Amino acid sequence: MPTTFPSEVDRAALEDYAARYGDQPLAPAVVLIAAYNEEESLGEVLDGIPAYSCGLDVDKLVVVDGATDDTAKVALKHGAQTCVVPTNRGQGAALRLGYHLAAERGARYIVTTDADGQYDIAELPKLLRPLIDDRADFVTGSRRLGSNERPALIRRVGTYVFAWLVTALTGQHITDTSFGFRGMRAEVPNSVTLEQPQYQSSELLVGVLSRGYRVLEQPMRMLPRTAGVSKKGGSFRYGYRYARVVLGTWWRERRNTNRSIRTNLTTNITA
Repeated sequence: MPTTFPSEVDRAALEDYAARYGDQPLAPAVVLIAAYNEEESLGEVLDGIPAYSCGLDVDKLVVVDGATDDTAKVALKHGAQTCVVPTNRGQGAALRLGYHLAAERGARYIVTTDADGQYDIAELPKLLRPLIDDRADFVTGSRRLGSNERPALIRRVGTYVFAWLVTALTGQHITDTSFGFRGMRAEVPNSVTLEQPQYQSSELLVGVLSRGYRVLEQPMRMLPRTAGVSKKGGSFRYGYRYARVVLGTWWRERRNTNRSIRTNLTTNITA
């Protein structure tokens, strides 16, 4: 884990969670949602998550990212294990906390989805089954292999551009870099350096690819948001920041890899 984790904010949230649930473990499979002011849509999303999939018990874990509405109350009412962060820091920070919490509480597999209803939870087995069968370490959906209902033209173009960029940088063919419905072995996100408070999808994917994990894409559906508005900001600003994270993560991972190679060579020479 990055040296910046856990922060004081994370520790406060974890203490609050422990006070609510004690030492209660989580199920082998956990569906993780980072939610900020999603009281309108979250309940329906949580109600759609099955308690059992691919032979495994499934728990719902919501990290409430400093919400100012009733997101936390909705999460609790609809049966989710709920971790309340007192300060809004961004989806990336909330998911990083969720990855840590899920692994710490015994989850073997973590699936991420969004609180806005844009992903079809019926496709959950497509994420879990390759992990259970040990065919992949990280499984992500792809709207390009599947479908995307009513996409804005600029976002559709961006999906192609960033897929090309990540493929070129990592040497591994990727068709969709920002699909939020993903499954992974619990140790995977906790072994990758994650620093971005926002735009975390590309940081995690590039980090996972750079570290040699087995990545599988599955055709999936992208649905219209059921309620509320996107918090990603304007398309051009989003695209610029997203590109900066992709390139910055790739460069960081490349430097770390080269540093490890030099260290190993020095160790072998002096041994």
